[in-house]
Amino acid sequence: MKNFNYLLLALLLVFSSRLFAGNELGFPNKKPLVSIFKSGPYLGLQRGKYTNLEFGYEFQRKAVKLIKPTIHALNTGFDYNLTENVLGFSIGYWQKRGRLDLTYGANLVYKTDFDQTRIGIAPTLGYRISIAHLQVGANLLTKSDDFKNTNTFFVSLRVVMINNRNFKWRKRKRI
Repeated sequence: MKNFNYLLLALLLVFSSRLFAGNELGFPNKKPLVSIFKSGPYLGLQRGKYTNLEFGYEFQRKAVKLIKPTIHALNTGFDYNLTENVLGFSIGYWQKRGRLDLTYGANLVYKTDFDQTRIGIAPTLGYRISIAHLQVGANLLTKSDDFKNTNTFFVSLRVVMINNRNFKWRKRKRI
């Protein structure tokens, strides 16, 4: 558990340094003219050694820019394996910089077979097109002798059904 706390602290430091960094020239980042806030439920299928159904909710923030638009997303959800009777909960974050770039993220994962539990993190790498998000990742979970029926490596396909969309315009200074 002590190592997990150190790992969580290291991930927090890495992500917070990206949030406060300026651009490549050393100038502070300028707020985009338009920001779009989207949210909605997702339905997914996770395949690895075992097949899991995923359900959850995702919040996205998109900064509309001409060069390198960015998307940040937070999601929370659960997955269930019907054949092995394993339930999992996850809270995750991913980001995408650019129009055709990959998504990079991580999830905090909690898995249980209703007798034992395992917790950990799952770094992910993915590609997002419209409402579909394909991710590849690895569950780095705490050790267990008896509870091994979870996916270590997985491929996940999620479909996000956006039902809330808000636009926020930056106020321009009049000259």
